[in-house]
Amino acid sequence: MTTSTNASNERFGKREDALLRVPDNIRSAHTPDGGTVLDVGRGRMFNLNLVGSRILELLKIGYAEAQIVTEISREFGASPEIILPDVREFLASMERNHLVERSRSDGNR
Repeated sequence: MTTSTNASNERFGKREDALLRVPDNIRSAHTPDGGTVLDVGRGRMFNLNLVGSRILELLKIGYAEAQIVTEISREFGASPEIILPDVREFLASMERNHLVERSRSDGNR
């Protein structure tokens, strides 16, 4: 892990031991306008705006919260301090709806 990642994690209060991942029963499709998420196990569908869709894509490739904040900030031209609360709120909503789950960095859930 690089020093900048450590600094970013400290700055945004990221816990290294709890990462969010997209469960196997979640399917998604992304377009330039946003995305659609299907929870196959529960038979529920959700629509995402462009930013929400991008956050989900980043989670799927293994980004941690601090990395997502940095990337969204870069891509959409807003400061990390503005983006952080919105990313946290979105991730919490995704977790409440069982679209993401916490897993430990050692591979255990």
